[in-house]
Amino acid sequence: MVNLIPLLVVVFYLAALSGVTWWARRLNAGGGGGAVGYLLAGRGLPTVVVACLLAGLAVGGASTIGVAERAYSVGLSAGWYNAAWAAGAAVVGLFAARRYRSWEISTLPELFERYYGIGGRVLGVVGQLVLQVVITSLQYVAGGAILSALLPEVFSFHGGMAATAVVFVGITLIGGFWAAGLTNVVNVIVIYLGIILGATMTVGRLGGFAGLRAALPAEHPGFSLDGVGAGLILAWFIVMITMAHSTQSVIQVGFAAKDERTAARGYLLGALIIAPVGFISAFLGMAAAVLHPGIVPAEALPRVVLELHPLAAGIILAGLWAADVSTASALLLGSATLVTNDLVRRFGRWELDAKREQALCRMVVAVLSVVTFGLALTVTGILKMLLAALTLTTSYTLIVLMTILAPGLCRRGSAVWTMGATKLALIVWLVAPAPWRVVPHPVYFLWAVSLVTFFLVAVIDRREIAQPA
Repeated sequence: MVNLIPLLVVVFYLAALSGVTWWARRLNAGGGGGAVGYLLAGRGLPTVVVACLLAGLAVGGASTIGVAERAYSVGLSAGWYNAAWAAGAAVVGLFAARRYRSWEISTLPELFERYYGIGGRVLGVVGQLVLQVVITSLQYVAGGAILSALLPEVFSFHGGMAATAVVFVGITLIGGFWAAGLTNVVNVIVIYLGIILGATMTVGRLGGFAGLRAALPAEHPGFSLDGVGAGLILAWFIVMITMAHSTQSVIQVGFAAKDERTAARGYLLGALIIAPVGFISAFLGMAAAVLHPGIVPAEALPRVVLELHPLAAGIILAGLWAADVSTASALLLGSATLVTNDLVRRFGRWELDAKREQALCRMVVAVLSVVTFGLALTVTGILKMLLAALTLTTSYTLIVLMTILAPGLCRRGSAVWTMGATKLALIVWLVAPAPWRVVPHPVYFLWAVSLVTFFLVAVIDRREIAQPA
């Protein structure tokens, strides 16, 4: 029999998102309407919305279900995943957000063409799209897992994926970036309410933190902050700080801020919102290790939630699903911006008015939705695949930072060769036998390849770039 209370909570949450989305439609005329109004919210997002958009991107299925799954085995140290994400947002807020906003660009490849030619832009678009499409596909998978685990009478795994797609694609198609931002304000509230309630009630069943510590198996890392391994924790920080500087969906949040100061403050506030979520989710995974020893770790969080009061379970379900939807909507818009700005508008030969531009953007979103859903049907291993995809950002981050900090070392061929070598390096890493991998995570290898390639090009290629203002 269907448990109506959790289902009603989810329906109420969906109604709130729908109301916010329809209200946001009228804001798309900002910034002159058109693509800027739809894809960048007319460059008018305030600090709180910037922060919530960023937090919504960071706190998805990997940050909740994925962290709880890992904490089932490695303990509290799994929470460093989100702390690393927060560190990336904070570093951008302190050192890069103002500069990004001042450039008045829509995408990173647009910047690459300005200094490195059309080849840099095209190769940049290809890499960014691969990254964004992979991460978006993972959100369907996480959404399907959440709904099918917590409402099995209503949703199969693929049915949950389809429901997730309908919600975040609908938000994106109807309301654009304003809708993604405003719904993420709702999502952040629901996420925190859900995971705090879940952690409090579950750990409380075991007698609080002291009871949880005492009940964990002797061999379990428990509350140790290095249970997952110092090498992997460092890799997470390197990946996330790298990613935050150069992933389209992340830096697009800064492009859409109303001014440079708002962009910087939004990233810093977002970092504060992001940081605690992983450790709270880790407590749920640790509690599952006590309450349900021997299960598949991926079931850790759903198992403990299902044992709670139906109202609490419904709120937690809505919070977990909100985490997934919030990430997916911003990612989909980031991919649509790349296709619209760097491919269709850049190489198209027609002029469109504001209304037709927005229609084009919506068509691109619809096509990308179909592509990413198809890919999602083949995906396994959420957190592992996500982290591998994010390592592609090493070359983008290096090019951006050198353009800002050391333009005298940049050459016209720097972007093409560095990005190309890094993509090839990731392929080599993925197909190489494990004994040949001398470092514990591909991000170390890709950073080495990026740096070596960049400085070789600086020596060989004598064509200097124009100096950035």
